[in-house]
This record gives sequence, C-alpha cells and structure tokens, in this order.
Amino acid sequence: MTMRVLVAGALGLVGRAALHHYEAAGVEVIGLSRRAPDFPSKAKFLSVDLADAAATKAALSGLGITHLVYGALQEMPDLRGGWLATEQMAVNRAMLRNCLDALEGQGLRHVALLQGTKAYGVHLGQMPIPGKEDAPRHIHPNFYWAQEDDIRARQPQGGWDWTIFRPQAVIGFALGSAMNLLTALGAYAAISRELGLPLVYPGKGDRITEVTDARILAAAIAWAGATPGAANQIFNVTNGDAMTWRGLFPVAAKVFGMEMGAPQPMSLPVIMSDKAPLWQRMVDRHGLAPHSLDALVGASWQFADFAFSREDQVASLVSTIKIRQAGFGDCIDSSTMLEWWLRHLQETRILPR
Repeated sequence: MTMRVLVAGALGLVGRAALHHYEAAGVEVIGLSRRAPDFPSKAKFLSVDLADAAATKAALSGLGITHLVYGALQEMPDLRGGWLATEQMAVNRAMLRNCLDALEGQGLRHVALLQGTKAYGVHLGQMPIPGKEDAPRHIHPNFYWAQEDDIRARQPQGGWDWTIFRPQAVIGFALGSAMNLLTALGAYAAISRELGLPLVYPGKGDRITEVTDARILAAAIAWAGATPGAANQIFNVTNGDAMTWRGLFPVAAKVFGMEMGAPQPMSLPVIMSDKAPLWQRMVDRHGLAPHSLDALVGASWQFADFAFSREDQVASLVSTIKIRQAGFGDCIDSSTMLEWWLRHLQETRILPR
C-alpha cells in the first residue's frame, strides 16, 4: 500500500516541520489545518475543525491514510491557566478521537502523537532529573493522559501502532503558534535593535534545560513510522546538549549585530503590549513579510516568560537514552541551531537582517 501521511495541525511548529520533512523525502502528504498555508507546498491541504466529529468524518473518509502525524492542539488565551483547565483537556481529547474515528478502517499503520515535559510536571515546579519515559504518571490532570489512554485502548483492535514523543521547547517556525520561542526571541531582539537598545535578557534565574529543533523532531517522527522497534513506545527527543536561555541570548545578539545589556527581569507580554505600531513600521521599512506582531508571536510572549523566568527550578532535563538505544541518534548544537533558525527567518523576510 502506498504511504500517505496525514499531518494534523500542519501549520503548527511540529506539523509544519513534519510536512516539510516528508515532502523532501518524496512522500505524499495531506495537511490538515483551519487556514491556508502561508508557504509553498506540494501537499494537499484540507480545512477541518477537528472538534466537529461529523465534519472530520466527512473530510477524512476515503483518503487511504497510512501514517498520522498528530500535531493539532487547542490552547486557551491564558496559556498557563489552560494547561490545567478541564475544558481544554476535553477539547483536545475529542479532537484526537474524532480524527482516529475518521481514519480507522482505511489502512492506517502508524500514529505519531506529541506530549512534552509537562508530562513530568515541569510547569508546576522542579521536575525529577532526568525525566524518564518509564516514570509513573505525574499526579496532575493533563490531556496527555486522556489521549494516551485512548490510543492505548483502541490500538489492539485498530491494527496500527503508535509512538509518543516528548520534546522540550520545540524550536522552529510557524505563524500563530502559542509556544514559539524562536519568533518571540527574534522579534524581541529586532524591536530592541530598532529602538537603539542593547539586547537585555528579560528572565529570572539561570535554569539548565534543553531544546528540540523541529527538524530533528520531524526526523524522529518519520523514523518511528518506519521502525518496528518504535512501535507503541514513548520517547524523549532533544537536541542532545544542555543550555541556559541566558547563555543563548548572545547568539541572538550576534545575528542582529547588537551589544548585550545587563540582564533585567521583565514581562514580555507587558513590554511588548504597545509595540504593534512599531513592528508595522519595521515591516514597511525593512520589506518584511506582512505579518502583524500578534500574528507572528501572539501568546508566545506568555510562553517566553514561562521559559525564561523559572526561579522555582534549577534544571529541566530529560534522558534521551531510550530513543538512542532504539536507533535514532540525530543531534545538533543548540547554539548552532538558534543561529541557523534566526538567519533563516532573516533570509525569508520574517525578521529584519
């Protein structure tokens, strides 16, 4: 049977990277999103509200999907509050259920599902070091558990396998993502430079952590879909090194040709709240892609505050031994990764040179 991949949430950080990875490999891809793609693609795109069971069934029936990359996610305006909200959990559980209901019986062979380090309670305080996939479930409520329980229950009868991935702070590009540290950091640096200011680290503390290049995560997803040893397994996925966000800020200063200023804790949602008109002037002056500051960064200002200011933690680190022993060993230096992505966004006119 011909391999045909459905990427749900195809315009998000993970979905976009997975779509590009499969396209480059010559695999037929169908992208699922509520809006049209903002980039050239050979993939077929379908606009579907996964929360609508009937609409999802109608749109996905008969497509002959063999591999599902499930990157769809509903977040609430109050990002951190939503992580413990019953409503958010119910919606995300229903969206996956509706998608699987529509795809089963068509020859589905593999489902790739995303979790993250919230599985280890990283959003609640100091997590165990390192986070390991076989640790008991954290006590807090999470839609991760609901989705995982659902796929575990239906997999034996469905005839397909699943793999769950737990990355840390995915770094890549997607418009409107609620958890995009790349665009938040890049826009913050560009605006600071436009104002003639040095680049100031706005966080608190110096937590040791990890990040995951979206390209590495996409490669891991593709690997799992073709590797029997990855069937019905959970894997942590990171770049393979450790870093601090304060330690990475000089990389951004280098890319934008800026001096570093003294660190000063401040809330990015607050200090960026009046910068939309300035950003529009920057778009016009530098010939940037016509995205508003809200479309580019949005709720990611909240996520940046969460990532940069974590005085309640000394570290958030996970073990990647399991995925490496299973056969996936892609890695990248996180400083090199950040420089590549920032320059890529400059080259594509998302950020000013």
